[in-house]
Amino acid sequence: MLQPRIILRSIQLPWRSLYSLHPRSASSITSNEGKQSPEESGSSFDPGITFAPPPTRNESGILLRTYKPRTPGLRHLRRPINDHLWKGRPIHRLTFPKRGQSKGGRNSTGRVTVRHRGGGHKRRIRIVDFARPAPGPHVVERIEHDPGRTAHIALVRSQQTKKLSYILAAEGMRAGDVVQSYMSGIPDDLWESMGGIVDPGVLAARTAWRGNCLPLHMIPIGTLVFNVGLRPGKGGQLCRSAGTFATVVAKGTEQQNALELDKQATEGTGEQTMEGVNKSEERKRLTNRERQKLERAAQHVTTRLQSGEVRLIHKDCCATVGVASNPNYQYTQLGKAGRARWLNIRPTVRGVAMNAKDHPHGGGRGKSKGNVHSRSPWGTLAKSGYKTRPKWKINKAVVVPRERNQGKRRRGYN
Repeated sequence: MLQPRIILRSIQLPWRSLYSLHPRSASSITSNEGKQSPEESGSSFDPGITFAPPPTRNESGILLRTYKPRTPGLRHLRRPINDHLWKGRPIHRLTFPKRGQSKGGRNSTGRVTVRHRGGGHKRRIRIVDFARPAPGPHVVERIEHDPGRTAHIALVRSQQTKKLSYILAAEGMRAGDVVQSYMSGIPDDLWESMGGIVDPGVLAARTAWRGNCLPLHMIPIGTLVFNVGLRPGKGGQLCRSAGTFATVVAKGTEQQNALELDKQATEGTGEQTMEGVNKSEERKRLTNRERQKLERAAQHVTTRLQSGEVRLIHKDCCATVGVASNPNYQYTQLGKAGRARWLNIRPTVRGVAMNAKDHPHGGGRGKSKGNVHSRSPWGTLAKSGYKTRPKWKINKAVVVPRERNQGKRRRGYN
């Protein structure tokens, strides 16, 4: 005989209120360094003021969300905590669908140029403004997740034109912040506040804030920047991934001063007295090669990337102050192979598991690569075996070629 079904909704259990305290009982927050501190609610930030520092937000430690191992795929799943992200859909007119062979790692002729790509969830490409040429303050409407990149994007609205656009979000940027771009020049109200004269200290204090886009020559030395451009008038191309940044190391002010002194020394010799001529002669004149080197250094800004590489970038290139958002992305663990397939990543098969015709390591019995040095699927040496010089040129004595006419000169011929 069937038992009558009991409706639990009509029964008031004494421990029912415990489930309302933990809406996500299957997940928990773990920190490697400390607990998360709440955001400072007593900030004096006023969005209506053009020049106002962004609010400070203190978040200590590496915060990750773990899950109870109810399934094998949840046992090793680790995700960074981004509860401030927008839960809805993006602005439809600022996106376009990602279709065609680009999802499968193919080039324009249809050949596979990037392996292990294919499938994936349907997605739309967000149109991100990397150059940010529009002047004036922009209010951050919300922070969104972009499936096409690891960093987050921010939806901003211009206070002058009310136009919406997507930009790369800096770490710590939240809805309600005001950011501004100075790529088109210094605004009039900032000129009036400085008295019509460029004051480097005041200019840096008013402009070098998190999320603002500036030319590299306006950014103070030692500032962390991201979304750095490589050509004037073009958008940012460097440091656009999650948690990346570059450091402004030096500017060309000293080289510019040296060029001005050299110019004064070369142009003012005709009107100088004898003492002035003697002093100018004592000063070492610059050669054309040295002058060209100084001119190149004066037009560029030295930046250091996270890899340690030091690059000279033109001073008119764009850069955004701060660090790219979502820095804890590097601690993400997918947890299962199916999650990688959702992200357009196909399986990677080991070469020793293939047949001999498919890979140089293939064939044989058991785990063996047949006494072959590590090679790529196309036969190129994958490790230190790749040589750029032939073997007979390595560690050989340098032989100075004999002059052709040396024998003739000894015999007295001209």
